Amino acid sequence: MDWLHLRFTSELPPGGQLILQAAHSPWLVLLACAVACAAAYAALEMVERARRCQRPGTRNLWCWMGALSLAGGIWSAHFITMLAYQTQVAVRYDLPATLASLLYAFFPALLALHLLAGKPLDGRRCALAALCFGLGVTAMHYGGLSAMHSGAASYLQPWLLALSIVLSVACCFAAFLLEQRALQGGTERHWPRKGAAALLLGLAIVAMHLVGTAALTLALPMGSALQMQGAANAAQLALIVGCVTLLSIGAGLWAAWGDRPQEHKAREQLQVSSLIDQLDLARASLQQVAQFDSLTELFNRQGLDEALSEMMQAHRQRGTPLAVMFLDIDHFKRINDSLGHAAGDELLRVLAERVHGVLRDNDVLARFGGDEFCVVASLNDNEEARHLAQRLLQRIKEPVVLAGRSIVMTSSIGISLFPKDGESCEELLKHADLALYQSKGSGRNNAQFFSTPLKTKASFELQLEEELRGALQRDQGLLLYYQPILDLGNGQVSKLEALVRWQHPQHGLLTPERFIGIAEANGFIAELDAWVLRRACRDLRLLDETGYPQLRVAVNCSALNLGRTELLQEVGEALADGGVEAQRLELEVTENALMGNINRAAGLLQQIRELGVSLSIDDFGTGYSSLAYLKRLPLDTLKIDRSFIQDVPTSRQDMEIIQAVIGMAHTLHLKVVAEGVETAQQLAFLHEHGCDYLQGYLLSQPLPLAQLLEFLRQHTGGAEALPLLSNCR
Repeated sequence: MDWLHLRFTSELPPGGQLILQAAHSPWLVLLACAVACAAAYAALEMVERARRCQRPGTRNLWCWMGALSLAGGIWSAHFITMLAYQTQVAVRYDLPATLASLLYAFFPALLALHLLAGKPLDGRRCALAALCFGLGVTAMHYGGLSAMHSGAASYLQPWLLALSIVLSVACCFAAFLLEQRALQGGTERHWPRKGAAALLLGLAIVAMHLVGTAALTLALPMGSALQMQGAANAAQLALIVGCVTLLSIGAGLWAAWGDRPQEHKAREQLQVSSLIDQLDLARASLQQVAQFDSLTELFNRQGLDEALSEMMQAHRQRGTPLAVMFLDIDHFKRINDSLGHAAGDELLRVLAERVHGVLRDNDVLARFGGDEFCVVASLNDNEEARHLAQRLLQRIKEPVVLAGRSIVMTSSIGISLFPKDGESCEELLKHADLALYQSKGSGRNNAQFFSTPLKTKASFELQLEEELRGALQRDQGLLLYYQPILDLGNGQVSKLEALVRWQHPQHGLLTPERFIGIAEANGFIAELDAWVLRRACRDLRLLDETGYPQLRVAVNCSALNLGRTELLQEVGEALADGGVEAQRLELEVTENALMGNINRAAGLLQQIRELGVSLSIDDFGTGYSSLAYLKRLPLDTLKIDRSFIQDVPTSRQDMEIIQAVIGMAHTLHLKVVAEGVETAQQLAFLHEHGCDYLQGYLLSQPLPLAQLLEFLRQHTGGAEALPLLSNCR
């Protein structure tokens, strides 16, 4: 088989003689190796330049320059090795075929470098590049051999030809893998790996040429004269070709190295630009976080402040009103407690969409956190705010399907108007919040407008809160009054109910109704209850020393205190501080407070009961009046609320209820105290139906400790108490 004047055979043709003596000049072979390695290094350097370029045109330019350097180096190395080839027959080279062989190397080299310059540079790209370049080197070599003409016939050994191809592709693959490691590795390993890759690639090119030349067999007709000869002035030609090629490769490297500072500067500029872009993104992200709520993607408080300021400025110039509305979802905590926080979040998103659907494009909606939203709406007149609030209330009340259940939620709305209720963002928001508080206090599911009395009341309560905290911390102004409780069995005062009072420097003596709610709302009711406990136990000790060791004292306990495990310790410390027996202390809790958390309260009250402290249920009949909790709780006394006593004997229904409660309590082995007894008829009725104790103005109003001592001295022994009962017998 013939290809480009080359014949493939493993045997000598008939009638021909083998040219056995052929050799290579070692110096020229070394020169060819130097040229090939330099060309390989230059090509890899330009591949690196191409990989770092951002513009496609510059990247292509570096690939073309690299391909020209590499193809020129291969072609020069091939030319030098052929000049180094010495055989026994005269050899000449066909110039067009020799020049055409350069193209055999250029296009595969260009394709290989494009593959190496692409991203990502992985094993697959390296393999494809090695296959392209290895076959190109092979094609270039054998194309160059076809340009060699002599009187001998040229034959190729197939197995050596195949070996040269495999050797070329394998060595190229190994060299490209080294280049991949060099590009991906650190700075300290970059240059050694690149140098090793260039050396391996250059040696692969020369080795492939040598193996390919070894595959060549020249045959002459029998009897031809043989004489070892090489090309005329081969050394000079090879040296000139090698120097010119090295100079051209050096020029390419100089251009690549000279481009490094510019590339470094461009890379720094790119990094700076990238950092600026990242900072812009980070700034935008921070602004998003700072001004928007992550759950509903609405404005948060900061975003609303900016939007409200802009809208106020615009409405101030136009002279039109503006409404600020606070919306609070009624009893939202029940959703989180029963269905979970995920369901609660979903409900907030649904309600936010509903509220947003009611508003106009120029209105603003924000979420302040939790279940509180704020609407800023442009108005034509103030009455328009009321209509908008009603539409919001109706839209929110529509059923929501949540966790497979249909949920109906309501909301409370507080409204302030600009400029009527304030000229600043802070004023409008504060006044809308006060109106919202009024809306909740009015039964929820309604809208309330801000009014001046609301501000006066809020200011007064704030002042009272500050002064009450100070009075509690300094232990000044707080007093205990005691209301006697009469034992209807023996006519003696056997118990006292401790009632806290506050002697205010401006407002005079304040009853608990004026300040207990303030203490509960502002988180220091526990300190106030603890103060009452300690003072009651100390006064009880004083009564003991004065001659009344039989007296017991009942102290009210706030509903919020029943959820605190510290209450048990505070009761023990008050008893120890006062030096009184636990049996002389009675703790009163209201019915509604117990039902707020019956399971937790039952355990805590049982621990207090184990100290020896008696327990009383206050205001019985005003709440659930459930026999279930009366059975579960460790109670000693049941107090009938004054609302059932005040209409005796005119209300038959109240009288029947009192009889039933007394009978039920005695069945459960509980003592009964009737509160608010003011008339002899009420006393007679209670005594007749077996009530154990009475408490009210008929006996005495609450008294400070000094007046209580005088009262007790007058009634000791039953001198005054028994006449109260004389008409009942």
